[in-house]
Amino acid sequence: VELVESGGGSVQAGGSLTLSCVASVRVWGFRSIGWYRQAPGKERELVASIRGGTDTNYVDSVKGRFFISRDDAKRTLRLQMNNLKLDDTAEYYCNGLGPYAAWGQGTQVTVSS
Repeated sequence: VELVESGGGSVQAGGSLTLSCVASVRVWGFRSIGWYRQAPGKERELVASIRGGTDTNYVDSVKGRFFISRDDAKRTLRLQMNNLKLDDTAEYYCNGLGPYAAWGQGTQVTVSS
């Protein structure tokens, strides 16, 4: 297992969660790594990525609300999610942007009204 996600849960709209992903040494060596999500009936989408230590990118729907960071000492990728919306409900995964590792089990985020 090269990717282990955690931190998901059930929150009300407007709430916050922080997701964590512990990666293997091999994956941590990827130039870029990111958070993906997949909602029921939808394709998996990349929502946030980080290249190096500070070059971050976000899908428009989460800009200003989600923040990605990496802790090299712990090989941990985090996603701080604020002001959560119903549409953020999904299974969240971390992985590279190419090459990819085998997908982890993900962590479920459920946002309710």
